[in-house]
Amino acid sequence: MNASAPDPNRPAVPARVKGRGAASNREGRFETRTTTPEDDGWTREATPAARPPTQVSEERTRSIISRNDSPDIPFTQSINPYRGCEHGCVYCYARPSHGYLNLSAGLDFETRLFAKTNAAERLRAELGRKGYRCTPINLGANTDPYQPIERRYRLTRQVLEVLAECGHPCTIVTKNALIERDLDLLVPMAQARLVHAFVSVTSLDNRLASALEPRASAPQRRLEAVSRLNAAGVPCGVLVAPIIPMVTDRWLEAILAQAAQAGATCAGYTLLRLPWEIKDLFREWLDLNLPERAGHVMSLVQQMRGGKDNDPRFGTRMRGEGPLADLIGQRFAVACRRHGLSRTRQVDLDCTRFQPPRVAGAQGELF
Repeated sequence: MNASAPDPNRPAVPARVKGRGAASNREGRFETRTTTPEDDGWTREATPAARPPTQVSEERTRSIISRNDSPDIPFTQSINPYRGCEHGCVYCYARPSHGYLNLSAGLDFETRLFAKTNAAERLRAELGRKGYRCTPINLGANTDPYQPIERRYRLTRQVLEVLAECGHPCTIVTKNALIERDLDLLVPMAQARLVHAFVSVTSLDNRLASALEPRASAPQRRLEAVSRLNAAGVPCGVLVAPIIPMVTDRWLEAILAQAAQAGATCAGYTLLRLPWEIKDLFREWLDLNLPERAGHVMSLVQQMRGGKDNDPRFGTRMRGEGPLADLIGQRFAVACRRHGLSRTRQVDLDCTRFQPPRVAGAQGELF
């Protein structure tokens, strides 16, 4: 066999789609249809993949507060104003959730988006229910609340307005500097100990970030947002998440150092997680962007995941296990001590200020 000929038994690697994290639309585990690409000989190898446009569907949700009892997550309530995320982070653990919509965790997740246009309305109703117990609500647990379409829909801002009105505490996790837009809401909330923000920074390499998380803010712009929020009095920490061995781990100490200079007082980290369809999407991304080390990266991931691509167990899914995972944990701990950063995402917020929203009566309000 000719040494330069492609291996017919190995599936072809699709071309990278500029501005998108995924390169294909692999079927999800719930999809009712499957497709198989066939080469008809008409496509040139150098032809770039078409750029799929972002499509947003508006929907009215029946509920807006999601709840969890996971022992390794520092909140029990969360709100996601959007389904799907235009940031396109190829490693995003939320990608498989698009399978419930009979859509792909690949390109569909970052191009077929859903906006819950009645999010603030539903939040007001749920906060006003009898027996509601106030605990901090996290914005950004599944998809980023400040992804690009938030500029148009402003659903996250509407949710914050309701929370501020009711004195309800919240935490925010984002990769987008758009959070600065809402400083007028966040500053008075911070003065009442009602908000704490976290900005996720994966690396300090703009070129890598443009391929890994193509439509999120650039790394230095995120750190600038950390600085501006803290300077305004809004406590903002940093999440080095996820750490990918031989891809992003080299920037761990530098990110924490720059975060401390930006005024951050706390930090957290997680290791790369590859549940369900993500493992195939991430392998595809490695073959496209880092082919020379793809096998080594996956070998290191498996060393931290008990020999598998993913470990879903509580207690180890966020941190991994084994010598390499322990080393990353030690590096993180040493860097936090050096820069005076607290290693916790448990934040001190005030739940005593909460007042249920007023429900307008048929005769209106006289006082």
